[in-house]
Amino acid sequence: MTLLLNLVFLLLALPVTLACVYLGVLTLLSARPAPMPPSTRRLRFDVLVPAHNETAVITRTVGSLLALDWPADRFRVIVIADNCDDDTAALARAAGARVIERANADLRGKGYALEYGVEESGRDGYGDAVVVIDADSVVSPNLLEACATRLEQGAEAVQVHYGVLNPDDSWRTRMIAIAYAAFHAVRSRARERLRVSCGLRGNGMCLSRALLQRHPMRVFSMAEDLEYGIQLGLGGVRVWYADEAAANAEFLSSEQGSRSQRQRWEGGRFAVVRAYAGRLLMQGLRRRDRVSFELGLDLLLFPLGYVGLQIGVLLLLSAVAAIWLPAMLGWTWLALALLLILVLHTLRGWQLTSLGPRALLDLARVPFFIAWKLFVLLRYKRNKAWVKTTREDN
Repeated sequence: MTLLLNLVFLLLALPVTLACVYLGVLTLLSARPAPMPPSTRRLRFDVLVPAHNETAVITRTVGSLLALDWPADRFRVIVIADNCDDDTAALARAAGARVIERANADLRGKGYALEYGVEESGRDGYGDAVVVIDADSVVSPNLLEACATRLEQGAEAVQVHYGVLNPDDSWRTRMIAIAYAAFHAVRSRARERLRVSCGLRGNGMCLSRALLQRHPMRVFSMAEDLEYGIQLGLGGVRVWYADEAAANAEFLSSEQGSRSQRQRWEGGRFAVVRAYAGRLLMQGLRRRDRVSFELGLDLLLFPLGYVGLQIGVLLLLSAVAAIWLPAMLGWTWLALALLLILVLHTLRGWQLTSLGPRALLDLARVPFFIAWKLFVLLRYKRNKAWVKTTREDN
């Protein structure tokens, strides 16, 4: 009986132990990166904003982009009004952006909009690089400077910090802000220090024109940013991380609106895991390619809530087993150690936000948040259309 239980606990503990060791290493390596040298400010950028029925936010986003600290003759703001049936295009023009309109009822989604926008912006050979910003975002003024200095240092793909614009709207947005700080800041800082790829987040990503010519952006899944970053990794291109600049997006505080967002993100990510995880790990091992191998490890790592759920199951079962078989107590101590690593990783994410003690109290809701995510995931339906998220101020 003891041998059988040890085998069961080994199988249960091994995946979550590997995940926590990985998270622990990244947490230890998450110090602020060394500052980059100033750029020559000579590069030209096309800032692309894919938008589908975004009347509520497009004016704010265009205004934020036009205020970028970069020579005015060296960047263009281009809104891709994709299958819009509202005033998105007119409002974007009035705000000062160039607008290209796309109408295709069969090929719908952010991936198609980006493919169209990249091709249109490249026709006149203006830009040295393309920056992609979501239509509900506000960016830091130094965004193009952060991208330019890395491009001049040899980068072909750059991802700035992707944060939450409205963290104080509700407990839900505060939790998302902490999770994003852990995922986008803590882990990306460490991955940059290790000189592996931080991956692409879809919002705040910069791609050189030469890279786009070699690796055209032709990904149309519900996680097109994640998939394209993986394709770049398989092609030998790592994504550099720019910690000092940010693109902060607006997140929904209501359960109903968050549910549709979560369905798309979770479903899209799991589809990418199935398609690429094995390939990344195999290429990493065969070619001793740390970029591909680390991308595979990161892809296999479940979101923090699921890791916490695994630890909770291990802790509960091992504690119950130890009541009858004291030899099982070692598994309980292991679960507590793993829980400590996860807590420290989460607290490091909280430390990198501007949120105060109130956000720590919100972490008490984590079990309910995990249950909600599981409920949403189980109800996920495959949908490749660009589903408009209903904004609370619409």
